[in-house]
Amino acid sequence: MDALPNAQQIMRASALAQDLRALLGKLKRRLREQAQGEDLTPSQVSVLLRLEKDGPATASALARAEGMRPQSMGSLIAALEGAGLVSGAPDPSDGRQTHLSLTAACRKRVQDGRAARQDWLSRTIRSRLSPQEQTELAKAIELLKRLLDD
Repeated sequence: MDALPNAQQIMRASALAQDLRALLGKLKRRLREQAQGEDLTPSQVSVLLRLEKDGPATASALARAEGMRPQSMGSLIAALEGAGLVSGAPDPSDGRQTHLSLTAACRKRVQDGRAARQDWLSRTIRSRLSPQEQTELAKAIELLKRLLDD
């Protein structure tokens, strides 16, 4: 790789970045379409994913983690509780606090959605790409991973 990129290299990298962003955005939308009934806002999805990854949390801890005001988190949690996706239980050591966690129905919904997206993408790769193209895709994925390496 050249120490100092020339103008042509800079323009090519910029064009690649633009194409990649557009393509990944389209892929994300297509994957989202595969999970039927996905009627949640991005903020709601983010909270559910955080609870799935990190486990039970208080509304105030979720608000801090998500960079939201506690009042906004309160209404978001109320909507998720109303949809049967999260439930609260009193903190065993401090009954004033409520720990929120995913319901069994939510866990099933998350699992089913992931399975539907995985199935669609797997079928699409098999049906639209030759074995050689699948090998090229694997190489491209490795390059994309390098973009995210710290």
